[in-house]
Amino acid sequence: MNPMNPPATDPELAAEHAAELAEKGLTFMGVEVFDAENLWMLLLRFTFNLAVCWVIIRFFYYRKSRRRDYYFTFMLFGVTVFLLLYLLQNIPMQIGFALGLFAIFGMIRYRTETVQIREMTYLFAIIGISVINGLSMETPYVSIVAVNLLFLLIIRLLESVRLLKHTSSKIILYEKIELIKPGNYPDLLADLKLRTGLDITGVEIGHIDFLRDAAFLKVYYKSETDEINTIDGITKFP
Repeated sequence: MNPMNPPATDPELAAEHAAELAEKGLTFMGVEVFDAENLWMLLLRFTFNLAVCWVIIRFFYYRKSRRRDYYFTFMLFGVTVFLLLYLLQNIPMQIGFALGLFAIFGMIRYRTETVQIREMTYLFAIIGISVINGLSMETPYVSIVAVNLLFLLIIRLLESVRLLKHTSSKIILYEKIELIKPGNYPDLLADLKLRTGLDITGVEIGHIDFLRDAAFLKVYYKSETDEINTIDGITKFP
């Protein structure tokens, strides 16, 4: 074979080889470096999940609680759970699902204070939405949007003042122990309304200390706003 005259290359084989290389893309150590379709899918679903979580936290939770610490926590939980489960889809389902559940329930356990039931409920909702959006790769887009809209609708209805009227409560250390008797309930209610200035609708009598002539009362009242007071149940400073 004359080196000055190399054999002619088959155009069909060259085209097939080029198409195969283009389909595989650039790889490094057996891992594809760039996949435009997968990247756009990730960004689209991530943005959608982030927007849904933000609407729930900003317009439903934060509007009443005004807790910036939980605002940060819920948003970060949503981002972490979504990205964790989205990327674990490339791992066999048995291992990926186990690691995902371990991560979710493991993260719930780290806390330095008792979390109120309302905060735990919103945390569970944010995790649930992120899990749905992160694992629903084969689900049609319309179904995913419908599921998220159902979440938003149910939360909106449950947070509605018209549907569930908000009633606030406080813990009070009360010294007029003679008024806690059942027969003196109207006088107790009138005295509490006068001294607190609140529209009290009910009173529960708790611990009674006869040595100090005092008792713990839990009063229920109609609040002028629907915001959640986080220190209503505190009886003393730590």
